[in-house]
Amino acid sequence: MEKITSTIRLRMSAKDAHYGGELVDGAHMVHLFGDVATELLIKCDGDEGLFCAYDNVEFLAPTYAGDYIEAYGEIDKIGNTSRHMVFEARKVIVSRKDISDSAADFLEEPIVVCRASGTCVTPKECKRK
Repeated sequence: MEKITSTIRLRMSAKDAHYGGELVDGAHMVHLFGDVATELLIKCDGDEGLFCAYDNVEFLAPTYAGDYIEAYGEIDKIGNTSRHMVFEARKVIVSRKDISDSAADFLEEPIVVCRASGTCVTPKECKRK
């Protein structure tokens, strides 16, 4: 099986922060994984499909407004209509408000903030590939 992957990268904004200290809620990472899953299904089946369930979600490090997150996913198992996927969200740029409001550092070694896995389904009648 050819590896099917997807990566998106975006900046967490002040509107993404829900807690004191501009902390971004972990559910936002799960939302990003949903977007990655949609792209994976389109690449695999030509259809957005449906997310059925997460079988594991681990929140490993905090994310703050101003941080850049890279959300990565890949399909690791393909069934008749099901596709099992693994996901990882990595902080690749960290906001440095301790220096100034606009300071930031690119991280040579990204920080894994969340990992998850789950299953999606593309109904047979919707598959185009």
